Amino acid sequence: MAACGETATTDTATAETVNPITAEEVTAAQQAWGEGIVAIGAVSTEGGDVNVAATDHINTFYGYEDGMEILFKPTLAAEDQFRGTFDEALSYFIGSEGTEDGGFALAPYTAVRWENEGTIIDEAADTAMAMGNYYFTGTDGNETKVEYSFGYERNEAGELVIVLHHSSLPFSAQ
Repeated sequence: MAACGETATTDTATAETVNPITAEEVTAAQQAWGEGIVAIGAVSTEGGDVNVAATDHINTFYGYEDGMEILFKPTLAAEDQFRGTFDEALSYFIGSEGTEDGGFALAPYTAVRWENEGTIIDEAADTAMAMGNYYFTGTDGNETKVEYSFGYERNEAGELVIVLHHSSLPFSAQ
């Protein structure tokens, strides 16, 4: 009987430590990611250190620093389509000499608005996926529509981080 009691305690402890990802957390992560992109552009406009701002953004929102495998296909990438390393992601966000990267996050943008088509939560795997459109508002007030798919996992600290980021401009039949 003692073994049964121990098992029950273990099951209870495990159930208490499980913290499945919620749709609300995904929405909050999206909002914060967009605010981070706006902040990087503001730092650039003010002549600040965009390397620090972008590094903080990437370390906050992506799992590179945690040693997680990241699948990242940025919108404006053709030659170096996929950004599996921190340095490749940093180049995309703030630009890098001798690459196609002009510094996406330096635009600057004044807002990022999300329209989720859907969010799938997998409690057993503790992952979430979201797909839809996000809109980047320029300083002229015009929005650029971008299609996205993001995948999220918890890192060891329990924070939600991006492990899949695919974005592209909408198809245009011309």
